[in-house]
Amino acid sequence: MKVRAPSLLALAVLAVAGCRVMTFMPRFLARTVELGFQDIRKVESKIVDPVRPGAELAVLWVGHATVLVQIADKFVLTDPVFTDTVGQVSKRLVEPGLDAENLPPLDLVLVSHMHFDHLSLGSLERIEPKVRDLVVPARGLVYVPGFSFRTWELETWESWERDGLRVTAVPVRHNGFRYGLDGDWMTTSYTAYVIEYAGHTVYFGGDTAMTRGFRATAQRFPGIELAILPIAPIHPREFMCRSHLDPAEAVEAFVELRARTLVPMHYDTFVNSFDELGEAPRALAKAASARGLTDRVMTLRVGEQRVLE
Repeated sequence: MKVRAPSLLALAVLAVAGCRVMTFMPRFLARTVELGFQDIRKVESKIVDPVRPGAELAVLWVGHATVLVQIADKFVLTDPVFTDTVGQVSKRLVEPGLDAENLPPLDLVLVSHMHFDHLSLGSLERIEPKVRDLVVPARGLVYVPGFSFRTWELETWESWERDGLRVTAVPVRHNGFRYGLDGDWMTTSYTAYVIEYAGHTVYFGGDTAMTRGFRATAQRFPGIELAILPIAPIHPREFMCRSHLDPAEAVEAFVELRARTLVPMHYDTFVNSFDELGEAPRALAKAASARGLTDRVMTLRVGEQRVLE
């Protein structure tokens, strides 16, 4: 049996109940309604076939935290969201950069935590025939109904491996609840992942604030080639700083991970903050320039795919 998303009213009530400090909720809902009248922006020249024969490492930003990573002959998809809204509340501003039906067969799907903009049951249902295995953080499967693909949970520093593809859950600073009211017991269901295959190492940050976990991860996984990191939401900062990196912090996290290339994500896709469109990537460019790292930041457009040398 498939689980339907809650109604707009139910989600709003649960969100307010579970996040009592979110005094900006009325303003956020007003912004959601305002932007809800805008058409979803189309992606020009959308890729139809994302498979790159012969590529050792390629990355395609589908939007928000949804990223298709190709490592040689393996394909990993992160936090798949292909719906027009998340939780029937936050509207998509730009369409997915890759249509779900054009995904290649997926060796692995990773879900970083239980929030509606990362665990989208409707999206998993849409791509179900293409998925071989799904990995979620510890105790996250309570929110995943029975699908045809195999499902697994990982504790921090625990690994999953199949056919040489290895994924390890690594520490971040966020929260694992889904409905707000479950925050008292869903205290561990969030993670980042390190993906290893064919001599390549990729870090997917999911959603996180600053944490000592970046340095701990770098110590265990030296030589990270690609770090996919969130750079938003930024505002209101006094609240977002508890669980979200801003662009300058994302650069600092990148440095602490000792990674080679940074690909930013988690911005300008859904209404989830008071950030202005384009604000996060502009701030990232400024922060990277101040650290002399401009040539190591690869900012993709939604739907853009790049092959890393």
